[in-house]
Amino acid sequence: VQLVESGGDLVQAGGSVRLSCVASGFAFGDYAIGWVRQAPGKQREGVACISGMDGSTYYATSVKGRVTISSDNAKNVLYLEMSNLNPEDTAVYYCAADFSAYRPRRLGRLNLVGVVESALRSQGTQVTVSS
Repeated sequence: VQLVESGGDLVQAGGSVRLSCVASGFAFGDYAIGWVRQAPGKQREGVACISGMDGSTYYATSVKGRVTISSDNAKNVLYLEMSNLNPEDTAVYYCAADFSAYRPRRLGRLNLVGVVESALRSQGTQVTVSS
């Protein structure tokens, strides 16, 4: 399994960023995949996840309305678009797959928990939001 994130940047508060994650080594459409972030000195936090099976999504309350997760199953690429960024969004962003549930539908909180538990095994991409 290999996950390679990109797209992180230094942006001003109120700005936007689009992250990408190229996945390989597993059947992209058979699992929930998502984004997790970790700010300095803080625990990892699930941001959002999407089902490769039915396209359902689940968002953390802290980002709902500002973030859109999407995927291109044909290219094995996961995206995260974030808008109206604030300094609290500063973190390293990781993508991860939840292998505990095969072909999940109608994603919920537990799927995001599964993504969080398997995260931080890739390099991540840094998003820094200046005030």
